[in-house]
Amino acid sequence: MCGIVGAITRSGAVLEGLVEGLRVLEYRGYDSCGVAVVDGGAIAIRRKVGRLSELEKLLSDGALNGARAGVGHTRWATHGKPSDENAHPHSDGSGRLALVHNGIIENYLELRRELQAEGRVFTSETDTEVLSHLVGRELARGRSLADAVRAALARVSGYYAIAVLSGGDTPHLVCARQGPPLVVGATADGAYLGSDVLALLPYTRDVVYLEDGEVAELAPGSLRLTNLAGAPIARAARRIDWDAEQASKGGFAHHMLKEIHEQPDVLARTAFDRILSTRGDVAFEHGDWSDARLRSLERVQVVACGTALHAGYVARYLIESIARLPVDLDFASEFRYRDPQLARGTMALAISQSGETADTLAALRLARQLGAWPASICNVIGSTVVRESEATILTHAGPEIGVASTKAFSAQVVASFLLAVRLGRARGVLDERAGTALLDELRRLRPRMEALLASETIEQVGAIARAHQNATGFFFLGRGLNFPIALEGALKLKEISYVHAEGYAAGEMKHGPIALISPGMPIVVVNSPGRVDEKVRSNIEQVKARGGHVICVGADQPSLALADERIATPATIEALSPVLNVIPLQLFAYHHALARGCDIDKPRNLAKSVTVE
Repeated sequence: MCGIVGAITRSGAVLEGLVEGLRVLEYRGYDSCGVAVVDGGAIAIRRKVGRLSELEKLLSDGALNGARAGVGHTRWATHGKPSDENAHPHSDGSGRLALVHNGIIENYLELRRELQAEGRVFTSETDTEVLSHLVGRELARGRSLADAVRAALARVSGYYAIAVLSGGDTPHLVCARQGPPLVVGATADGAYLGSDVLALLPYTRDVVYLEDGEVAELAPGSLRLTNLAGAPIARAARRIDWDAEQASKGGFAHHMLKEIHEQPDVLARTAFDRILSTRGDVAFEHGDWSDARLRSLERVQVVACGTALHAGYVARYLIESIARLPVDLDFASEFRYRDPQLARGTMALAISQSGETADTLAALRLARQLGAWPASICNVIGSTVVRESEATILTHAGPEIGVASTKAFSAQVVASFLLAVRLGRARGVLDERAGTALLDELRRLRPRMEALLASETIEQVGAIARAHQNATGFFFLGRGLNFPIALEGALKLKEISYVHAEGYAAGEMKHGPIALISPGMPIVVVNSPGRVDEKVRSNIEQVKARGGHVICVGADQPSLALADERIATPATIEALSPVLNVIPLQLFAYHHALARGCDIDKPRNLAKSVTVE
């Protein structure tokens, strides 16, 4: 979600390295940044909303250049708006410590009230500052920094990667992980940490990846790992041998695989700082998303291409079911030429990763000419689609290098969910309690996405994909919200494996395509609990009766039991099941293409941004 760096050295200054480390991590996206160093035994913090260049201006006086220990952070707002006060690092007000944090502290309000009752003063709106005070309280009780961190984390519910710096005659640096990544390394003269190994490569190529529930104490020339109970953990360092191109992939074999793994972070960046928890509502920052504006709408017209069109299908289901507003959906390339007639009060919603897709842009312009209110979901703030929209939901997915879109799709679906909630609240069809319940489920989605990206699931998906690497054709089936996921799974396989694959609404199979099913043919069925789960199970039985080999993806246990092979996804509400169910299909396409020796990041005949008709 955000970038974390840290360093403690025996003799060398750390400030320049901290700033450069944050620069390496800029790809992750951020709205504010900051550093904290030990200066003369005391903690000195500099932080600023905006880009890294703004922080560098604060540091240009050179006052902190001699520091030998420090931490740094780039933040995407989750609790509290982007501001100097909400930027990291945070302190407990004592001047003894500084803390940076990625993740969410779910019980922060309860803990904040407890700490305030003790007289502790908060200066930000963040959940992170609660952690600072918890650690500070334990330090005041005489604990070491590592023990204070462990005691504080024992009170916390949520997921986190943290780095904590304490001052005094001997600075100390401790980090811990439960969810978001952290990597550490040590040399004879120093010890270093980061949320991405890229930040450590200037110092060492021998690194240790923290696992969930682990705490690391860093000192020049040494690393000490323990669990949250304080028991020591032994783990050998891993040698990183990357060239520059490999480094840009963060250690993954391909950009596509890296971008699949970034999706939990993308969810957080797209959603969390927009959630108004106390109101069961959402706030968007670009354009007029007010109640008055949205109440004037009578219809939504979605225009998109390719993967973005599949996100548009999901948007249609979500907007109609949550906001009770009719939605039409068109291939942008077809909308332009069918002489469309738009109803009064139509929002034209263009969905695009690049914001430069020629067909989508032309469709948006035509809709505007026909009197529609132009809006968009897009990943690139300065793109043409954004400039020509009166309101935009930026997805904040970061650069997507792999031609086959993965994280941009997930971001578009999450943005569509947020839009549906905002429309529902504005139109008065979704009350505060129901809105809060939906948004709480969205917050809980991130660790469930991370669970799908654990090595065990990846190995399972890879084995299934390799078992079918010689298949000549696939069907992907789904119904309701997961019909678009079937379409997207088939598209991913076509794009990078060059294998014939078709996505169908499962109920349509019996109207012709079922004739193509032959013994052993792989049929990928997506099904999660919801309004149509039983009907999809009937479709599975029809496929099996004709000899099809069923691979089931989803959280519907009876469907998984019926299948020949299965990939279970974590349970969530039906409206969010597409975000989880698409991940195994992306991994399936990746491993299938890998087994077939295809060029995964640069598939033939395709371009990342289609700027021609």
